[in-house]
Amino acid sequence: MRTLLFLPVFFIIPLSGGVFGNSWSLQVSRDVSGEIGKAASLPCSFSPPHKSHPGGLTVIWRVRQPYNGTVVFRCSSDHMNEPCKTTVNYMNKFRLIGNPRNNNISISIGNLTWEDSNRYYCRVELSSDRHDKYETKSGTWLHVSAPPRIVNISVGFDHRRGYHAVCIAEGEPAPSLLWIDPQNHHHDKLPSSSTLKHQMSTELHYLHQDGKYTCVATNSHGRTEGTVFFFKFRPQPNNSSPYVALWAALGAKLLMLLLMFGAASYYSKDTAESKADSFPRAQDSTYENYTQRTP
Repeated sequence: MRTLLFLPVFFIIPLSGGVFGNSWSLQVSRDVSGEIGKAASLPCSFSPPHKSHPGGLTVIWRVRQPYNGTVVFRCSSDHMNEPCKTTVNYMNKFRLIGNPRNNNISISIGNLTWEDSNRYYCRVELSSDRHDKYETKSGTWLHVSAPPRIVNISVGFDHRRGYHAVCIAEGEPAPSLLWIDPQNHHHDKLPSSSTLKHQMSTELHYLHQDGKYTCVATNSHGRTEGTVFFFKFRPQPNNSSPYVALWAALGAKLLMLLLMFGAASYYSKDTAESKADSFPRAQDSTYENYTQRTP
């Protein structure tokens, strides 16, 4: 993982302490920049009042405030021939990159996140004597930066904004946003608002054209874009026309069935009558409906 260069701005902090009141100093960087997901180095070196310190040594790094801040890294060694054994390493993100026996207690922070952007304080303890414990008061600011990234892009509808596109992007510094419509027209005067820390949001209202809408996010570390496709539903002039056509087709089929059934019935009747005519019939009685009367 590539380690970003820190700004070469140092503070030399002279303090008193050690045997016979000899002076000492700590050299730290005021500001350090790192990119999210990568690593950053926090430099810290010291000038002790002793020419050598072969005894016990402890390295401590705190966050947010000196002396009482949360310890995020700590290592100790009992003798100059022993390596500094780590006893505290918050989230396993910290690594000692300096040699404490050479007066260098610099550390590296890996896999940077937004939460790592803070002020850090280094401290060295050379022995059990309270005068041999040194800590920086100014600290080092770690600024976490990030290229822009599209978090979400979508299309919605309401009566106030009509069909509208929403784009949310994040980055540090906060990215500037613009929309490009299907006619390649740039809409860069739209208002943007901060949704969460390191995030910006912008909206394009009243979408009328079908096609691709592109959201472009830009900051000093790069440029990125995301797209969404919009196609507005357009109903037929008469919503009942499909149903009318359906019923007309069904009616035509029903009429054809009725005609076929009627023709079949008529043909069957004619056939039956022609068969009946081929047999002899009994003569009709003249008195079939005659009512007998008494003379």
